[in-house]
Amino acid sequence: MSSAINSQDASGGMSTTFAVIGGGVIGGGWIARFLLMGCDVNVYDPDPEAERKINQVLVNARRSLPGLYETMLPREGVIQFCSSIADAVSNANWIGESVPERLEVKHSIISEIQSHCQKDAIIASSTSGFKPSELQQGSSNPQQIIVAHPFNPVYLIPLVELVGEANTTSRASAILSQLGMHPLVVRKEIDAHIADRLLEAVWREALWLVNDGIATTTEIDDAIRYGFGLRWAQMGLFETYRIAGGEAGMAHFIAQFGPALKWPWTKLMDVPELSDQLISIIASQSNEQSGHYTITELEHTRDDNLVAMMRALKSKDWGAGNLLNRVDADLENANINLTEPLVQCNQVPTIHRVIPSSWLDYNGHMNDSHYAEVFSKASDIILRRLGADAGYIARGYSYFTVDMKIDYLDECHAGDEISVFTSIKLAEGKKLDLSHEMKDTSGKTLAKCAQFLLHVDLKSRKSSIPEEPVASAVHNLNDKK
Repeated sequence: MSSAINSQDASGGMSTTFAVIGGGVIGGGWIARFLLMGCDVNVYDPDPEAERKINQVLVNARRSLPGLYETMLPREGVIQFCSSIADAVSNANWIGESVPERLEVKHSIISEIQSHCQKDAIIASSTSGFKPSELQQGSSNPQQIIVAHPFNPVYLIPLVELVGEANTTSRASAILSQLGMHPLVVRKEIDAHIADRLLEAVWREALWLVNDGIATTTEIDDAIRYGFGLRWAQMGLFETYRIAGGEAGMAHFIAQFGPALKWPWTKLMDVPELSDQLISIIASQSNEQSGHYTITELEHTRDDNLVAMMRALKSKDWGAGNLLNRVDADLENANINLTEPLVQCNQVPTIHRVIPSSWLDYNGHMNDSHYAEVFSKASDIILRRLGADAGYIARGYSYFTVDMKIDYLDECHAGDEISVFTSIKLAEGKKLDLSHEMKDTSGKTLAKCAQFLLHVDLKSRKSSIPEEPVASAVHNLNDKK
């Protein structure tokens, strides 16, 4: 995803300048998402500790977000801390409002924003509960005010709920999609939108379970993280229950389990009194559960787990993995020139990426299997440039690795930026001999790899002479020796 992609809206015209008002947990997450995707951001927050808090969020984001992708993100944008709302929003096309959840505060801030911003700027509130019509009260330009409700941490979790005027949410959706997010346009405005209404139901039940002495905070969290939370992470609710219906599908599931909805299992229309005693019980159990970790340690654990789970979904192109794969394709197209002619024995850049935390082993450095993975990705780039792409494979032809030898010269750690340079040593008939070098940002060689491949007919599973267009590409390669 190049800076050119990031800086334009869906029409390819107007350059997008971002402003964020309020740099707390959510505002800081927005700032990190914008910056790491190559966008400049103006920030206003009167809190004297705002810069320190935002910088801590950026530290977390820099160690986790790049690890979701196989190619480097664009050059990080520039953050500008402004002394007033006017300075922050005057030239902004996207203005994120992330101030406390009090309607009178939001009205005051939005009014000041509108008195200084461009008339066609998008004013996107991060509110989790208020509807656009409530935010727009008293505004002379209500259509520019929408809800863009993200989820913490904003720099990792892709979902953002959009609610508001159709043209404005359409423009917002196009911009956010270019930032690696999944915009979900809510059809009708409703209190708490979609996701938080579902979370509210689970939260109410959890409070009752603690209140009635049925379960502790740890036991409730265990029920989610060891059980249905794993299914929800990849398939959501309805797709999960479709499988539960077996071959007969969703209709059978509803017929079988639907009557249970009338049984007195839940207390969704009621909530326990949040007495001092109940709050003390919950706080005490929560402290026992995870109070021995600092907030930073919990954030790192959360982020590392999210990266690992979402990366796992990439291999099946499912759920959040499908979105990451699409962003990867954009990043690769922006970073790697697939049309430049290949010349035998010349080194060409094939990989430019950050090492994800999920690749570390018990020694704290990149596991040896992932060196092979990086070099295999590099060979995939060469194969695509020779014409052995997905379409070629679908026709029944590919290259198989016959031999791979790796020299491990130095360690790689999470967050390290690496590049791979590949040269074609031999391309003749069925044979393809590649040489890879992995380097760090200083140019130091971290590993070398010699990889020998044979062209294969996937139907017979035997080696074969390449078909077109690979045959011509190999022939032209030999002509340029």
